[in-house]
Amino acid sequence: MGESLFEGLVQGVWALLLAGPVLVASVAATVFVVRRRALAGGNGQPERSDQLFWDLFLGACVAVPALLIPALVSPWTGLFLGAAGVAAGVAAYRGTPRYLSRRAARQNSREQESAHLAAIARHDEVVARWRRYELDPACSIDYPALTDVRLPETSAFIKAMRTADQLRLHAHQGYPDAVTRLAASLADAERAAGIPAEQA
Repeated sequence: MGESLFEGLVQGVWALLLAGPVLVASVAATVFVVRRRALAGGNGQPERSDQLFWDLFLGACVAVPALLIPALVSPWTGLFLGAAGVAAGVAAYRGTPRYLSRRAARQNSREQESAHLAAIARHDEVVARWRRYELDPACSIDYPALTDVRLPETSAFIKAMRTADQLRLHAHQGYPDAVTRLAASLADAERAAGIPAEQA
């Protein structure tokens, strides 16, 4: 009797080790997918119901055998696995919004960084274009309006450049828009100075 008890215990442990990770992963993945779709919303009711059915069906195809087979070997193993599956489902349900929020924040951060780097390149290009009018003697003589801050277009450009410079230092969210306004104000100043578009 002691030998059969030991053998049943060994079989239960093996069933637990083999089926436990499969059950926990399948339950957690199914709950995560269902919860993510519910939070995302989007599709119409018939499509969502159909997708929900298939998500649950595929998850059950993995989770149910992973629970039933060990339970047939050892009821205590099945009971333990059932509790582990419920715990995995609850953890996935509660953790999905936090995970999606962190992932969205990382994605947003990467997009902001990319936009900031692109804005830096454009900012440098606009400032280099304006410095040509300031530092090149020929351009200064031909187009003195580009350095005359008494003119409203040139004054607006200088203000836009100051704003863009300040936002650039702190990687501000509004920096790309400030650079766009800077480029537009330089184009306005060039038009007001009578610079041909092909030469600007």
